[in-house]
Amino acid sequence: MFSGARGSVIVVGGGVIGLSVAWRAAAAGFAVSVLDPAPASGASAVAGGMLAPLTEAWPGEEALLELGSASLRRWPEFARELAAASGRDAGLREEGTLVVAVDAADRADLLALADHLASLGRHAEPLTGKQIRSLEPAIGPSVRSGLSVPGDLAVDNRKVLAALRAVCEVESVRVAEVGPATVRLADGATRRADVVVLAAGAWSGQLYEPLRHVVRPVKGEILRLRATRSTLPPPSRTVRCSVQGNHVYLVPRDDGGLVVGATQYEAGFDTTVTAGGVRDLLRWAEQVLPTISEYEFVESAAGLRPASTDNLPVIDEFEPGLVVATGHHRNGMLLAPITADLVLARLEGKS
Repeated sequence: MFSGARGSVIVVGGGVIGLSVAWRAAAAGFAVSVLDPAPASGASAVAGGMLAPLTEAWPGEEALLELGSASLRRWPEFARELAAASGRDAGLREEGTLVVAVDAADRADLLALADHLASLGRHAEPLTGKQIRSLEPAIGPSVRSGLSVPGDLAVDNRKVLAALRAVCEVESVRVAEVGPATVRLADGATRRADVVVLAAGAWSGQLYEPLRHVVRPVKGEILRLRATRSTLPPPSRTVRCSVQGNHVYLVPRDDGGLVVGATQYEAGFDTTVTAGGVRDLLRWAEQVLPTISEYEFVESAAGLRPASTDNLPVIDEFEPGLVVATGHHRNGMLLAPITADLVLARLEGKS
């Protein structure tokens, strides 16, 4: 995109995608600004932090699986570089993931996932309930079977965001807490930089008309809990559960913390946490982790996943001087390293 000296870049959106792009672009020599009225918030701050292309795999989404797997391979080095450059722990957890089922119907879903992965040459190790509890004693007796997927990792999303904010400061990225509408994104509009990177998540379609029917918000509620002295600690691994057809995940944090999520439904741009959402998440999680009812309740929150029409992210140059990086749905954390690489390649004219 540039031939000669490095140019200037405005990144619209200060979530994990926008900040990752800003870091990589600034480190490569571009003059970078980030515009976001509330940086490091939104869906990125609410995320569970799963890096789970295998356990998120679904028939018909093989392209997403390949993209996610490629990004997951980048994550250990991405985390090391981020920690070294920012001086902050990037929060990568490498204990792996368990997928567990409660009843016979849930076990059928589990077997379908294992068969699908096997058909793609991917492996997940079947486990009995006894084997699961030998790995994670806090998991209750209602769990009868599961799969071990050690390659699916997790990350503390808020540590990642804090590290990205810090590294952007190190790289002299200007983060302006102003509304993204100050950058006009229509053909022929005046821009304040050589390139605008639109990474505004679920709001991208509100800022750029060609995305209006491509990216939409999908609401998700999460809970943050913490074990107490009288309870067993949470699992060391991420636990993804199917409970009577309902899907819930339990993602550990340091110091006995646990993220429980997530509901999923179409609600426009509403981020209200509902009593029903909290009830359902606790009820489903308690089937798997019985002592969770005795945990400290720390936080409830809702975020808006930026969903695309085919669940693949939208990463492309839409017009001269405008690169789009949005539509990551539930995989923003997972896809941050590869998205930053792809956008940087665009900026450098390599793709």
